[in-house]
Amino acid sequence: MDNIEITKKSQTENPGFIHVYTGNGKGKTTAALGLALRAAGRKKQVYIAQFLKKMPYGELDSIHLHLKEFITIEQFGLPEFHHTGSQVTTEERNAAMQGIHAVQKAMDSNTYDIIILDEINVLAYFKIVELEILLDLIDKKPYPMELILTGRNAPQEFIERAQLVTEMKEIKHYYTHGIQARDGIER
Repeated sequence: MDNIEITKKSQTENPGFIHVYTGNGKGKTTAALGLALRAAGRKKQVYIAQFLKKMPYGELDSIHLHLKEFITIEQFGLPEFHHTGSQVTTEERNAAMQGIHAVQKAMDSNTYDIIILDEINVLAYFKIVELEILLDLIDKKPYPMELILTGRNAPQEFIERAQLVTEMKEIKHYYTHGIQARDGIER
């Protein structure tokens, strides 16, 4: 599906594209959550798997309190994730693989219009899950389903499979001045 042929049929029928949101700038998860919010407004079913995360992010409360009819969100990670090239732990691998199995089950259920794999690019980059396993999961995407892949350092293989790739580029960020993640803004 690299070369998208635009026809009257493809303009009215949803072929289910693959999106990649990557780059060093802020906004990859936020963009994916915005898409989920828009989809919920159209009564579409969305499944979000957040890899490498096990923290009380604001989106969890919003979804559970107000959007659970349309959006399912699950986290597959440990309470802390601080990789700078150190060895990946067995616990990190197990949490990630639990998420991969949950995503495959969600895909097979034919329940969801959109599946968001938040931070899946990072799983590949740090080799927490073998690239072949991730590619197999992506390649099994059902035809009409939209699949969103987020995280820094998207592998070239993800970019080649995608029909939409957006790179978030940091121009300026208050983190460089020591400002930590704030509730309701970054978490």
